[in-house]
Amino acid sequence: MIELYTANTPNGKKISIMLEEIGYEYNVNTIDLNKGDQFNPEFKKISPFSKIPVIKDNDNNEVVFESGAILIYLAEKSGKYFDDKNIITQWLMAQMGYVGPILGQHHQFHHYNPGKSEFGEQRYFKISTSIYKNLDERLSVSKYLAGEKYTIADIATFPWIARHDWHDIGLKNYKNLCRWYLEISERDAVIKGYDYLNKGEKIPKP
Repeated sequence: MIELYTANTPNGKKISIMLEEIGYEYNVNTIDLNKGDQFNPEFKKISPFSKIPVIKDNDNNEVVFESGAILIYLAEKSGKYFDDKNIITQWLMAQMGYVGPILGQHHQFHHYNPGKSEFGEQRYFKISTSIYKNLDERLSVSKYLAGEKYTIADIATFPWIARHDWHDIGLKNYKNLCRWYLEISERDAVIKGYDYLNKGEKIPKP
């Protein structure tokens, strides 16, 4: 049994989707970010930077924080979605170090705080648009991000593109990225993992 400490964010959804994909039983421990649960001293013992997600593997009492590290841990434990480690790790790190942080800043300026910083809104809209273009170009020559197989690189990136309705970039304008997104959105494990709180949350369509 995996204990999953999470919140309803793209990074949180990565792990619930992965757990559904590999078929592991898991128990959800919801961290209410709005109430500041992440700063609770007990949570900080397992998450030094007060970030979600975190897992505890009850099989061996192993605790892992950081979503990318968790994906690698679960992939290696299950033997799934991490075959060609070199190329997969590159695309996973691209999500962790670039795609996620940039889209996260775009959310802050464009979605949560419109009108507060014209510079911030324009800057992150421009870079986010280039991310869509870069991903679309990659997916014009590759079925999935790391090659012809679905991997943890796709699992990591998908929940961020699932916020496309916040981005106002137009996912439909990027046919390869849109194809990839729609295909993944129809996977049973992705549908279930996306709605890990069992509240009937639907994956946004383009």
